[in-house]
Amino acid sequence: MLEATINAPASTAGTMDREASTNLRRIDDAASRALDVTLAVIALIILAPLMLIVAAVIYILDPGPIIFAHQRIGRGGRAFPCLKFRSMVVDADARLRHLLETSAEAREEWERDHKLRDDPRVIGIGKFLRKTSLDELPQLINVVRGEMSLVGPRPIVVGEIARYGRYFEHYCAVRPGITGLWQVGGRNDVSYRRRVAYDVTYSRARSCAMNVKIMAYTVPSVLFQRGSY
Repeated sequence: MLEATINAPASTAGTMDREASTNLRRIDDAASRALDVTLAVIALIILAPLMLIVAAVIYILDPGPIIFAHQRIGRGGRAFPCLKFRSMVVDADARLRHLLETSAEAREEWERDHKLRDDPRVIGIGKFLRKTSLDELPQLINVVRGEMSLVGPRPIVVGEIARYGRYFEHYCAVRPGITGLWQVGGRNDVSYRRRVAYDVTYSRARSCAMNVKIMAYTVPSVLFQRGSY
């Protein structure tokens, strides 16, 4: 009885600490979401003329769909259509399959990085759009719709889940982002293993203040095109 009496306050204090921590997390997540929506709406309004110009150039140089919606994995493991300005040929998936079947070098690079440095599917203006990250501007719509955040892990496809292994739950705990630790840490110059480590770190330590800091670092990263191709 005496032991139970002694231990009770510590147990209660521990429960209160966990509840307080959970409440703080919820408040911080709500603040981050409010910041996401506010900045995304403002950005869409300001960047609307630029987005119209990009759309027109894509259509003129390579007639076809302007926006590319690719299924990605979001928060909670739910799939969503991730929007981008089309930077590849219309039959990109078929060309990728053919390339991986006929080129051992390309297949090795794809299996290692899930990306190709010299991707033959990319249209002329596509390389410019990717280097400047202009192709990702439509993802501001994903942010407003609640499918993405301005900051978070890079959205992955189903085929990449296995690369995360037991850390996939950390990816699923947050919304994927337009920018994040991986993007400001070197983008394509970073190994996939390091990318997963960045995502786990962000998921565990995320905060509204951290998001603001990452967004600030994103500006020079985009301007100097670090690790972009």
